[in-house]
Amino acid sequence: MRQWDEIYPQYGFAQNKGYGTSKHIQAIKEYGICNLHRKSFVKNF
Repeated sequence: MRQWDEIYPQYGFAQNKGYGTSKHIQAIKEYGICNLHRKSFVKNF
């Protein structure tokens, strides 16, 4: 996840390790999803 954090720093992948923290969810709402996000995950909010 640290490597993906370098490519997509706005999502904070290095801190959340792929789990949906509130900060991560807020970033998705602000920036949209990237190719790493599961569509089944983001349809829940």
